Amino acid sequence: MTTNIADVKSAIKVATSPYGADDELGALNALALTAQAKALGRVDTSKVYDLSVDYFVGMPSFQAAGDPSYQIFMSHTPEGTIVDNLNGAGDQINRHVCYSGDVVFLYTHTGTHIDALNHFGVDGAIYNGFTAKEHLGSRNWTKGGVDTIPPIIARTVLLDIAKLKGVQCLDDSYAITVADVEEELERTGLTIGEGDVVFVRTGRMAYWPDGSKALGNPPGLSLDAARWLTAQGISVIGADQECVEVGPSQHIDNWLPGHCHFLAEAGVPMIELLNLEELSADDVNEFCVIAAPIRLKGATGAPIRPVALKLN
Repeated sequence: MTTNIADVKSAIKVATSPYGADDELGALNALALTAQAKALGRVDTSKVYDLSVDYFVGMPSFQAAGDPSYQIFMSHTPEGTIVDNLNGAGDQINRHVCYSGDVVFLYTHTGTHIDALNHFGVDGAIYNGFTAKEHLGSRNWTKGGVDTIPPIIARTVLLDIAKLKGVQCLDDSYAITVADVEEELERTGLTIGEGDVVFVRTGRMAYWPDGSKALGNPPGLSLDAARWLTAQGISVIGADQECVEVGPSQHIDNWLPGHCHFLAEAGVPMIELLNLEELSADDVNEFCVIAAPIRLKGATGAPIRPVALKLN
């Protein structure tokens, strides 16, 4: 059985932010208010594209490293409240007022979610040199958490590599090259500028929610393609599969070199498991994305619900 791991090292290092020793935003600093206003000024409001997936018991999720599956259960039901009176309102009121409540339990990298800069690092440090020794407490990191990510409003370019190749979905473990990216930009006539968001479509979401096809050995960005994209000054990267990068790793020294590059070396947050199928079907390759994660203080990731509006 052969693997996709080449005898090549990734040579990734943690970067120091050009925005100062206290910076936790990294590439998100490029999301200037003027650029956001410019993008919003071009939107076509005739159709809104929802790029997220539903959360439900049994949904596909990353459990290979021992993380739990998504769970939801009721903590209050109308009939149960009558019986247990946990709210203290009494039988008569509880029969009149129907009270329901629920609790969710999930790995923060489940479903459509964003990876914060503290999710991956190198040699004990995350982006801008914050270290586990100094900045990791008993419950969470004190630096680079998902709560530091501001609302994302930006021009976004969709690299529809599956459509470029004329397939519904790229082959398992297909490594998207710099040439693929350049050819796709030539096909659509688009360019990538500083502060832009880039989403990559592999076609994997066409299989959702069949986890046996949607997850595992993902086609995705090669490390060279990842570095080419961050060199353009992008603020956020995203894809329709579970790790943005190709899997398994092509580099002998790192099991997720793309994560280490985007997060620790380039300071670029990553959005995973985006539903890009409707955008692709409508041939929408340029749009304004509006998205914001749940502000879980210090967390390495959080669910996010991006929406897209075409640009005029």
